[in-house]
Amino acid sequence: MSNSNKFILGLIVNPISGMGGSVGLKGTDGKETLKRAIKLGGKPNANQRVKEFLHSLEGFQSKIKFITCPGYMGEISIKKFNFDYELIINPLFHKVKGLYNTNAEHTKFAAQKMKEMEDLKLILFVGGDGTARDILDAVGAMKPCLGIPSGVKIYSSVFSLNPKAAASTVLQFLWDELPLTQSEVLDINEEAYRKGELVSKLYGYLITPNSPEYGQYSKLSSPPSDQNNQERIAEKIIENLEENTYYLLGPGTTVKAITDKLGIQKTLLGVDLLYNNQIIASDLNEQQILAYINNNPIKIIVSFIGRQGFLFGRGNLQFTPKILKLVSTSNIIIIATKFKLTSIPDHCLRVDSRDADLDNKMRGLYKVITDYDEIRIIELK
Repeated sequence: MSNSNKFILGLIVNPISGMGGSVGLKGTDGKETLKRAIKLGGKPNANQRVKEFLHSLEGFQSKIKFITCPGYMGEISIKKFNFDYELIINPLFHKVKGLYNTNAEHTKFAAQKMKEMEDLKLILFVGGDGTARDILDAVGAMKPCLGIPSGVKIYSSVFSLNPKAAASTVLQFLWDELPLTQSEVLDINEEAYRKGELVSKLYGYLITPNSPEYGQYSKLSSPPSDQNNQERIAEKIIENLEENTYYLLGPGTTVKAITDKLGIQKTLLGVDLLYNNQIIASDLNEQQILAYINNNPIKIIVSFIGRQGFLFGRGNLQFTPKILKLVSTSNIIIIATKFKLTSIPDHCLRVDSRDADLDNKMRGLYKVITDYDEIRIIELK
């Protein structure tokens, strides 16, 4: 296939996306937050996600050409593969001298240029909900787009399940096997989020390939009517708490109902540590969690994201692969209200830990506590 007959795809990478997750910052928007993430030891993972995506497309180098950005916004990852690619050259990118100097302006400029390219079939962007908003601002409904998840906040439905799923979606789209649809771009107020308030907003819609098998759904919050169900689940959990055992409590109202019933405070959106019915550490990051795990009996109590079904990898990146490898799956206690369980359209749980091998090892059947005296068995795929 000659150059002129290749499918042309755009690729924009937000190289700092996801850096705030493992260090407990719940996002990486803004220069000050990025500085804190770096100081706390946050590591970039976006380009690793790009490599996973490109690796899944390796058999199709002769059929695809990428338009991408210089440096860490695409070039550094793509040049390691045998794909034909072309860079967007502009003085704006001359100031980008490292991993941490990119911003929304660069993303929007690149997306606008790609939007104007008549032969470009699809814009791929790597990041989280903040990046999706930038793409929406620049592209609107003028060009199909697809997100490859690498951020902390990935509540929008414009994203694939993971990089490998994104590659499968791209191939199906290029071979005219998928229609286009409108997908939601959601985002939250990060400052309010760090204070324990989840304020989400629908910003608009991007046009995306419609892939029910490989695309994720947007997040669905628990309704107020779930409170009684949450309280009954909490009662059951409290009855079964073991003495001298550490419990890592994940984010969300379902888990917070446990501490509410105990009459103690928990951060709504952080990971806290419960020991003998007391919170002994709040809003922990990866390094703090690892210090407590050190040869101590420890369990995780967690709920999944409503409608998305993600148990790990969406909004709780403090549970890193390193931590999940130290806690056996038999010590992961999953709780969810009946409404939340029925909200999952494909009736299965997901995990996107940023470690594909670990994700595969975690697959299987899990118990989910859905009421005081009710347990469901559900598959994690």
